[in-house]
Amino acid sequence: MHKSIISAVLAAALAATPVMAQQRADIGLQDNVPDRYVVVPGDTLWSIAGKFLKDPWRWPELWKLNQNEIKNPHWIYPGDVIVLDRAGSQPELRMGDGVRLSPRVRSDDTSRQAIPSIPPRVIEPFLSRPLVIEPDGLDRAPRIIAAQADRVYLGSGDVAYVSGIGDAKLDSLWQIYRVGPPLVDPDSQKTLGYEAVFLGDGRVTTIGDPATINIFTAQQEIGKGDRLVAAAPITLNNYAPHAPAESIRSRIIATRGGLRETGPQNVVILNMGRGDGLEPGHVLALLRLGRTNVERLPAEKWFGADKVETTKLPDERYGLVFVFRVFDRVSYALVMSASRSVLVGDVATTP
Repeated sequence: MHKSIISAVLAAALAATPVMAQQRADIGLQDNVPDRYVVVPGDTLWSIAGKFLKDPWRWPELWKLNQNEIKNPHWIYPGDVIVLDRAGSQPELRMGDGVRLSPRVRSDDTSRQAIPSIPPRVIEPFLSRPLVIEPDGLDRAPRIIAAQADRVYLGSGDVAYVSGIGDAKLDSLWQIYRVGPPLVDPDSQKTLGYEAVFLGDGRVTTIGDPATINIFTAQQEIGKGDRLVAAAPITLNNYAPHAPAESIRSRIIATRGGLRETGPQNVVILNMGRGDGLEPGHVLALLRLGRTNVERLPAEKWFGADKVETTKLPDERYGLVFVFRVFDRVSYALVMSASRSVLVGDVATTP
């Protein structure tokens, strides 16, 4: 069934409204840039941008989008034709119908899915779960107080009794957590929060206090004292990539799974959040801080005493991350590209 959807599809910015406070003039196109491209299922805004640009995060500049449009990017669907127009002083993308990018009404099959900014399957678990909690964030959450048949550990198919679930509805869905390791700022050594370790899902089968839940999925063993959080619908904010307007210099404080290093298409945690000016859609450059090189010169050249010289080697940029979920003091970002392993402690800064 077709339905008219009013959407600002690929809208051009007004000349008086720039993409950034200081828009760059040197948009670098790929060496083998195509003149046109047909969007296919599985594409993302980032992957499409990579076919045209050496720096995919500068996608909104090529579309001539303004700041509001960047936060609410325009719908692109499989089958759409994108054309690169090089007639003007700066390259520009247009739809294949030859019409300048502008708001319009289009009729679409509502079963079709718009092209996302980044792969949703990778970040979906990080959108549907809290993941980061304040030091006392779970203290008042409903708590498992006992298990059926006095079992110590619970898994899929087991029954648990929960205190403090209040007026939860029958068959309502809940996620089960326990407090995980602290997220410590490597510079200030302050605890910014704690990771919430996701254990499984449960469904309320009997209301009351205590209530009864049936655990229908379990990723880890569940036991007494573990906490429940009401399941919330997944919200995928389709922000287009853009650089922060202000200077950002954050640090990677953790990776998915608690590993010391990770790579592309994996999620990292940054030590800056909403309060520091980060927002979903921000793209940051990954830096490996240059080490201090120590060189001991031969003694005979320095009157019998060794001379030690120390030199700070330059920082090296090696990749990009895309911020997709922001908390007060920390953020989650997806590694989009990296020419080397991404390490805890590396810097993510305004590109």
